[in-house]
Amino acid sequence: MTAPALTPLVERPGETPPPAGRRRRRRTSTSLTPVAGLGLGVAMIWFSLLVLIPLIAILVQASEGGWAAYWQALTSEQTAAALRLTVTQAFLVTLVNIVMGTAIAWVLVRDRFRGKQVLEVVIDIPFALPTIVAGMVLLSLYGPSSPLGVDWANTRVAVFLAFLFVTLPFVVRTVQPVLAELEPEVEEAAASLGASRFTTFRTLILPSLAPAITSGAALSFARGISEYGSLVLLSGNLPYSTEVASVRILSYVEGDKLTDAAAVASILLVVALVVIVALDMISRRVARHG
Repeated sequence: MTAPALTPLVERPGETPPPAGRRRRRRTSTSLTPVAGLGLGVAMIWFSLLVLIPLIAILVQASEGGWAAYWQALTSEQTAAALRLTVTQAFLVTLVNIVMGTAIAWVLVRDRFRGKQVLEVVIDIPFALPTIVAGMVLLSLYGPSSPLGVDWANTRVAVFLAFLFVTLPFVVRTVQPVLAELEPEVEEAAASLGASRFTTFRTLILPSLAPAITSGAALSFARGISEYGSLVLLSGNLPYSTEVASVRILSYVEGDKLTDAAAVASILLVVALVVIVALDMISRRVARHG
């Protein structure tokens, strides 16, 4: 028996043609309703007042002395040392937070143990403490009267510890809710098909966590390069040694050198922007690969 021939569908006279949505995907409307337009306008005005206008003001202030004055402020040996120390330590702390923050989030989500609720509260302490109080805590723990028998005050280790303390919660709190939404059944299915734990983590878990990890890393880095309060008591603010960019900016302001202070601030702004964009690109690539 031969199969019946397939005849093409022909639109007959007087027959209603099929809706356009069945033949091609309906175009989505891009017009805003009056309420949505009003909300967008209010949001943009609020964002401009809090972020855009102050940032533009900093750039304008930095350019008042001209390119020569701007370059002279940045190439000052003391300023260059402060910028190098700030960016380097913030970068190292961010790497540590990516690993340890993800590990802590994994333990909080996947494991059950006594004291878990206490650990949940302790992780948020750097969010709640004023930075000057954080500096006192770190000084009492790692200063001359340390119960641990160490004295890291006025050293670069103090800068690293201060950055690490204030940035600890960012990766944990961004990764934790995403990890909680992942279904363990998917990992069990991968294991039943012969995938190792590393393969399962690399191909299933990591691509899902990548956006959260990079968001937490960006917040950690931005928080690190802007830190001031926790460093005042512990690092000693020694020029060419433990002085960070935020302290250098304050020194310029106290010396009535607002243009130089704005120049250093603009460099921190550019560095933070570059790091955020780079982390976003890495996140997209990892997620696409997964």
